[in-house]
Amino acid sequence: MTSASDPSGHSAPSDPDNSSAERTLENPEPVASEGDEKTGKKKRGALREAAILISIALVLYYVMLTFIARPYLIPSESMEPTLHGCNGCVGDRIMVDKLTYRFSSPEPGDVVVFKGPPNWSVGYKSIRSDNTAVRWVQNALSVVGFVPPDENDLVKRIIAVGGQTVQCRVDTGLTVDGKPLNEPYLDPDTMMADPAVYPCLGNEFGPVTVPEGRLWVMGDNRTHSADSRTHCSNVPADAQRGLLCTGDPAAGTIPEENVIGKARFIAWPPGRWGGVSSVNPQD
Repeated sequence: MTSASDPSGHSAPSDPDNSSAERTLENPEPVASEGDEKTGKKKRGALREAAILISIALVLYYVMLTFIARPYLIPSESMEPTLHGCNGCVGDRIMVDKLTYRFSSPEPGDVVVFKGPPNWSVGYKSIRSDNTAVRWVQNALSVVGFVPPDENDLVKRIIAVGGQTVQCRVDTGLTVDGKPLNEPYLDPDTMMADPAVYPCLGNEFGPVTVPEGRLWVMGDNRTHSADSRTHCSNVPADAQRGLLCTGDPAAGTIPEENVIGKARFIAWPPGRWGGVSSVNPQD
C-alpha cells in the first residue's frame, strides 16, 4: 500500500496511530518547569535549616540548664521578703547561677539553692500527679521553672561556713565567731516578730562549729523557715531547757557539694524583676 501524496508529489509519512499533533492534544504530558524545581528545593532546604537550628537551640538550652543557669520556682515563704514563695499563688521564678561555684566557694550572705540532705528530706512527698500525662507536663514545665522540680531542692541564705561557730543567745542575738550579725534583709512585719525584742526569733541555739566543707543556712523569713536550726542534732538535757543545736554539727549543716547554684535575679513576675541581694551579715 502506498501513502497519500501532497500536491508537490512528495509522499506523506504514514501514521497508523493518528498524527503526533492529535496525540499531543489528547494526552498532554505535564512537564515540571525549572522554576518549580527550584522552589521545591528551597522549601526543603529551609525545612532542613529550621530543623538544624531548633536542634542546636535545644542542645544549647540543655547545656545552659546543666552547667550555666537554671530557672527555679520558689514554693515556700521561708525566704520572704527577699523571695516571694507560692502558697496557692504565683511565686517568684529565680535564675540560679550554676557556674560561679565551679571556680569559687559559697560565702556568707549568698542565697543558694541546694539539694536537701537525707535528714532534711524525711517525710518529703512527690509533688507530681499520679496521672502519667499530667506528670509528663509537670516535668516538662519544671525544666523552664514553671513547676518546682520533683526533688527536695531548697533555697536559703548562708550564715556561716566551714570552721566558723554560730550561736544565738537572748543577750547577744545571732553571732558568728562571737560577732553579732547585721541582717538588713530581715523584715519584722513579714516575720511577725521584731529581732530587737526577740533576738533569736525562736529558741536559743548553739554553739555550733560548722564542719569544713559544710554550710549553716537560714531563711530570711526566720520565724517561718525550716532551716539549719530545725534539722540540727540536740542533746536531750540541753533541749529540755530550751537550748537547741548542741549535738552533732553535721545534722544541721549542708555539704557544699549539695549546692546547685547561687540565686542571681528574679525572672518572674515582671513586677519583681531585679537582682537577689548577697548581703554578707558578717561585715
